[in-house]
Amino acid sequence: MNDALSGARKYGALIQFLLMGLVWGSSFLFMKVALDGVSYTQIAWSREILGALTLGLVMLIGRQRLPRTPIIYLHFVVIAVANCIIPHLLFAWAEQHISSGLAGIYNSVTPIATAILVAVAFRVETLNRGQIFGVLLGLVGVVVIIAPWQFTDVTADLWGQLACIAAAVSYGVAIAYTRKFVSNQPISGTAVAFLNIGTAAVIMLLLTPLLALGPVSLTVPVAGSLVLLGALGTGLAYIWNIAVLRAWGPTSVSTVTYLIPVVAVILGFVVLGETLSWHEPLGAVLVLVGILYTQERLKFGARVSAADGQ
Repeated sequence: MNDALSGARKYGALIQFLLMGLVWGSSFLFMKVALDGVSYTQIAWSREILGALTLGLVMLIGRQRLPRTPIIYLHFVVIAVANCIIPHLLFAWAEQHISSGLAGIYNSVTPIATAILVAVAFRVETLNRGQIFGVLLGLVGVVVIIAPWQFTDVTADLWGQLACIAAAVSYGVAIAYTRKFVSNQPISGTAVAFLNIGTAAVIMLLLTPLLALGPVSLTVPVAGSLVLLGALGTGLAYIWNIAVLRAWGPTSVSTVTYLIPVVAVILGFVVLGETLSWHEPLGAVLVLVGILYTQERLKFGARVSAADGQ
């Protein structure tokens, strides 16, 4: 009985992991499609609102409790801005100028940015020789993706790529800040997700006159993309992430980073007919290998065995 229950939980965690990668990888497609009917600011606005409503419903059903320490809520203002508002606005803006697949590739830069920030800015971790190599390799990969040799002047395409890099760095700031100020607090994972997205939604509501007002053309694809992006990508996917984290641990769940750009590129190609230049997948491979070193899945002088990453 216990073996059957354990097997079901592992199988359930695998399904949630795959769904999480699929939904987060699809988010870049949803943003691209939604841009046909709404502005990039309206995409970010609806994403936070719908995500907060979804997570709020989960909180009510599960009768989750919120923390009573006031300073925690101030911390979540910082986290909401860095983890939601800034990157969601930047990615949506960037996809006006670059492909959804390329935006998904740049999302994979987040672990590299996080490794730098947790070691240099927030000083909650130190990097060993292999991790430093991984960071440097990842940065080389970013340069290869950008391909500065192909630009003779500053173009919208370049600005779009730089916006994606800034979004990934913002995610890194949020992760490092959370590790330092929130991770040691007795708050449930569901509550953390709700406070993150919910605080972002409150800020977005306050900024409604600046961000949400304007012409809207809600076709079925546009409306569907907004709902899926908000309810799934910014709502339920966070719950799945927490469930997989508890079942597999932080190192294994972080491998979703490898799945997201693959899903984004495939959907961009199949659904939107997007293509990539030779240097973009090459740079992505360098970034992903760099991530393997920063997460110590690859080490200098160590053989990779079948048990690695288990």
